[in-house]
Amino acid sequence: MLRLGYWLARVPVVVVALFLVFGLFSAYYTVPADSEAVVLRFGAYHRTVTPGLRFKLPWGIESVRKLPVKRQLKAEFGFGTYGATFSHQYSNEEEWPLEKRMVTGDLNVVLVEWVVQFRISDPKAFLFHVRDPELTLRDVSEAVMRQVVGDRTVDEVITVGRQEIEFEALKGLQELSNLYELGITIDQVQLKDVNPPEPVQASFNEVNQAQQERERAINMAKGEFNKAIPQARGAADQKIREAEGYSTKRVNEAEGDAARFRSVLEQYVKAPEVTRQRLYLEAIQEVLPRLGKRVVIDAGLNQLLPFLPLGDDSMPAVRRPANPPTP
Repeated sequence: MLRLGYWLARVPVVVVALFLVFGLFSAYYTVPADSEAVVLRFGAYHRTVTPGLRFKLPWGIESVRKLPVKRQLKAEFGFGTYGATFSHQYSNEEEWPLEKRMVTGDLNVVLVEWVVQFRISDPKAFLFHVRDPELTLRDVSEAVMRQVVGDRTVDEVITVGRQEIEFEALKGLQELSNLYELGITIDQVQLKDVNPPEPVQASFNEVNQAQQERERAINMAKGEFNKAIPQARGAADQKIREAEGYSTKRVNEAEGDAARFRSVLEQYVKAPEVTRQRLYLEAIQEVLPRLGKRVVIDAGLNQLLPFLPLGDDSMPAVRRPANPPTP
C-alpha cells in the first residue's frame, strides 16, 4: 500500500517530464537547402523562414509547411512518368485520353501531350490564396492549351506551329497564374507527342513523309543552286579579269607604238631625207634575210657564164630593174 502511494505521488512528475521532453523535440526543425518553410500559428500564416536549423513554439502552437521553392517542378498532361515531383504531377491513367484529345480551329481532332515546368515563387500565396493550387494549375494549363490549339489548324499543330503554340501557352498560363495569385512562375511549356487520332494516323504519316521528302528535295536543289551560282560567278569574274588584262595589254601596246611613231616623226621632221634613208635601210635589212639566197643581175643583161646554176631553185635569179627606185 505504501509502495503504491509512492508511485502515485510520482505520476505528476513523470507526466510533466514527458511533456517537457515532447515540447523540446517539437520546438526545432530543419529546412532543406532547396526549400523554404511557412510557419503557421494556430493554423494562420505567421512567417516564412529560409533554409537551415529553425525553432518554433512547441506543443502544436506553431506548425511548419515546407515548400521546394528552388526546385523545378513539372505537370504532365496526357501521360505520366515515374518519380513525381509533387502530388498532382499527372492525373489518373483513365483520364489521359480525355486530357490529350483536343479540337483544332479547322474542326479536326488531334492528340496533344505536353509538360508544364514551374517553380514556387511565393510560398504564402501558393498555400493560402487558392484552395488547391496544384490542381488549379492543372485546370488552368489544360484550359490554356485547348484555347491555343483551337486557334490553329491541324497542320500547324502537328508540324510547323509547335514552337509558336508553346510560346503562346506559356504566356497565357503565366498571365492566368498571376491573375489567380497562385504564387508560381512558369518556366517552360513543352509539347511532347502531337498525333492525329489512330484511325487516320497512317494517312497523316504518309502526308508527313511526303512533306519531308519535298523539303529534302528543296534543300538539295538549294544546295546545288548555292554550289553552281558561286562557280558561275567565279568563272565570269575570271573572264572579266582576263578581258581587262587583255584590254590593258592592248592599250599599253598601242600607247607604246604611238610613242615610238611620235619619236620617229620628230626625227623625220628634223631631217626628212636622212630619216627616210634610215627607215628604208632598216626595212631592207629586216626583209632581205627572209628571201634566202638571191642573185641580182641587170635587167638588160642577156648572157651569163654557163656555170652559174641559174636553173637551181636554191639560187633563183632576180633581174634588177633598169631604173631602180631612189629611196
